[in-house]
Amino acid sequence: MSTPPIAAVHPVVSEHHGRVSTDPYAWIADPDDPQVLAYLQAERDYYDERTAGLVPLRERLAAEMMSRVPELEPSAAWQAAGWMYRRVTPPGSEYDQLIRWPVGGDESAGVVLIDLQVIHDDSGSAYTREGYFEVSPDGKWLAWSVDLAGDEVYALRFRNLVTGEDLDEVVERVYYGAAWAADSVAFLYTVHDDTYRPYQVWCHQLGTPVASDVMIFEDLDERMETELFVTRSGAFAVLLIRGRGFTEVRLVPTADVTSTPVVVRSREVGIEYELEHAPGHGPDGTDGFYVTTNLDAQEFKVMWADASNPGAWSTLVNENPDERIYGVEAFASGYAVSLRRDGVGIVRLVSLSGVQTDITPDDAGGLVHLGNNYDWDADAVTVIMESFLHPSVWLDVTFAGMRSERHRNEVMNIDYSRYVIEREWVSRPDGVRVPVDLLRLTSTPLDGSAPCVLYGYGSYEASCDPDWGIDWWRSVPSLLDRGVVFAVGHPRGGGEMGRNWYDGGHMETKINTFDDQAAVGEYLLAGRVSTIVTRGLSAGGLLQGALYGRRPDLWAGVLAEVPFVDVVTAMLDSTLPLTAQEWFEWGNPHIAEQYDWLAAYSPMLHLPQVQDRPPLLATGAVHDVRVLVREPARWVARLRASDPGHGVGVDPRSPSSRGSVLLRIETGAGAHGGPSGRYGELEYEAEVYAWALSCLGISQ
Repeated sequence: MSTPPIAAVHPVVSEHHGRVSTDPYAWIADPDDPQVLAYLQAERDYYDERTAGLVPLRERLAAEMMSRVPELEPSAAWQAAGWMYRRVTPPGSEYDQLIRWPVGGDESAGVVLIDLQVIHDDSGSAYTREGYFEVSPDGKWLAWSVDLAGDEVYALRFRNLVTGEDLDEVVERVYYGAAWAADSVAFLYTVHDDTYRPYQVWCHQLGTPVASDVMIFEDLDERMETELFVTRSGAFAVLLIRGRGFTEVRLVPTADVTSTPVVVRSREVGIEYELEHAPGHGPDGTDGFYVTTNLDAQEFKVMWADASNPGAWSTLVNENPDERIYGVEAFASGYAVSLRRDGVGIVRLVSLSGVQTDITPDDAGGLVHLGNNYDWDADAVTVIMESFLHPSVWLDVTFAGMRSERHRNEVMNIDYSRYVIEREWVSRPDGVRVPVDLLRLTSTPLDGSAPCVLYGYGSYEASCDPDWGIDWWRSVPSLLDRGVVFAVGHPRGGGEMGRNWYDGGHMETKINTFDDQAAVGEYLLAGRVSTIVTRGLSAGGLLQGALYGRRPDLWAGVLAEVPFVDVVTAMLDSTLPLTAQEWFEWGNPHIAEQYDWLAAYSPMLHLPQVQDRPPLLATGAVHDVRVLVREPARWVARLRASDPGHGVGVDPRSPSSRGSVLLRIETGAGAHGGPSGRYGELEYEAEVYAWALSCLGISQ
């Protein structure tokens, strides 16, 4: 057995607000530096060696997960501008195709517009992720972008949908967000700066050199990110300029996309608003906009703005403190409101005559959200019902409340009657009740005898719902079938219980996030489950790092994926990706009081005592631009240095004995969320769950 890598020490001393700190591993920064890459590769080699004994279990898990994937995997179909579209993953493919056929035509004669598997194979890359597929209003062109490294740098191309050929003009660096002009010739796209902040909008004219593209907007406010999309009416390109806790909207008519974007209401810290164009929805059928805003409404309300003066708003739907409103989408026959009530995401349809229909999930912990709805004149709105217990279902719901099933995801080799999910509530000393969802076999008791994997996030007002991004019904049954309870905690800092829930777990109240999830762990261990492995990614990785340092006694293992653990250092450096935009999420350590907020919980500054450490698996990726690989690498280096055994653990033969520390680095292509591809993603899930099961004493 090899010895764990020991990072070289090159102390860097800094002082902020009279507080002196020393960083012995500041040199672990740029993965392009040969010394840094060598250290990261040594950690990966050590991880591979220590986990070699888990390979048989990993392979069994992967085979189980893949057996649940149908060979031919179609998405729900959707309609746009006279065409029907569908995503289809063919047998044997990791990646899908976009196909279409005329409305009323025969789907079997559908044409493949683009095939991501072919793009992946032709690239020679180990990673492929699309940015967007945007069809022009006349249906003749496809703007498509792809990332082949995992660093979220996308190359934009334009495909002629008549010939199937791409134009020679390629925009090498674009971000998410795009908008076609009404003439199907001009195309707007966003560009990010060196900190990965989307801050410019450019216009490309088909058939012209990229070098002649025109910038129509630039925002130099480092706190802001620019989003770009077209209204369903097709009349406007919307520039949604978003900071943490405040927004600004600018409108560009699609009939003249090179015109100067018009400001609706100037940005103001604390005021958020978004617009939805709704022609004919105003008084006496006038043109205007629905405005979703927190102006004098913590949980948001809906207002109306006339098209002639979009900055002047009148209240349409007052705030309801029991319902967090997220947005409004307009259709010819009415509008749809996305909201949360009692911790559940629902969609409310409101017809122009005032008929109201709420679509709620069937299962505990479930979610309903809007699907692909591109057609302004659609007779029904497509919603998606998600569940931790059942595969996703697409429903078409009319504004009169009539429902029909459009599509149901297929998962193979599953008997859903064998499983059950319940939502329970954990009481906190301050009167707050924290929801936790428990998924298990019906035969697995909640009497304190079964092991558990607990997932959590708790940041950015994001709700950890079944659409979170983990393919629950292909991976999680492999835990459940081994008698493991799968739990999802919903601590403050997320959005599960509304804006108030978020406000109770960020900035100066961030510690509530960690203490809420620890309370969930305590609750489960007090008679519900026997042992717990805790898991989370990114800001959820921060949660794991904090739980590892603050409450190591609760866990049989800690799985911290791409963890944001060096909070103070990262927030001090505005040259790093995303830092300046995050000051309103975490705090700005250039301000003494906020420095202290961050220092109070930063996992880098609060390592657990060596004798108390549960097994730890941290992950990272050299191409990750959201949580730089330096964060988990420096954290692990400190943990090794503070332990006389250097994180080997009490049993060097086991990858999951108490005190063991492992770091899994994607040193090649790979992104913030890990590998790409429907099978590649499952292979990763199998790998980390093999480690989690070993922590729980399960080897088969």
